[in-house]
Amino acid sequence: MNRMIKAFALPILAASFTCLPALAQDHPDQDHHDQAQSQDRHDTGTYRQHDEWKKGSRIQQEDWNRGNKVDYRANHLQRPPEGHEWRQIDGNYVLANHDGTIASVRPAPRNNVPSHEQHPQ
Repeated sequence: MNRMIKAFALPILAASFTCLPALAQDHPDQDHHDQAQSQDRHDTGTYRQHDEWKKGSRIQQEDWNRGNKVDYRANHLQRPPEGHEWRQIDGNYVLANHDGTIASVRPAPRNNVPSHEQHPQ
């Protein structure tokens, strides 16, 4: 009986160990998914229309955080009111206050690398 258990157990055990590396391989779409998530976290500068970004509405914190703060003078934008700042997000210039309420949205020029804030407000 002991021999019979060993005769069946050893091949099953060996087969299970040889299958483990195959199960641990990455899914072919995993890299694409990771790249998409990475791009969602950082503004690439390419234009993307956001119908939800309107004057008076609130921008989501994750959208605001992935934007780059821009120098309004270098980018020919109006001076932001006290407590507001301009950010370039998804190819848009967005002016909002610190609680995320949008004051203005306009498309940024194509292939525009934002000039970061250099002047005191």
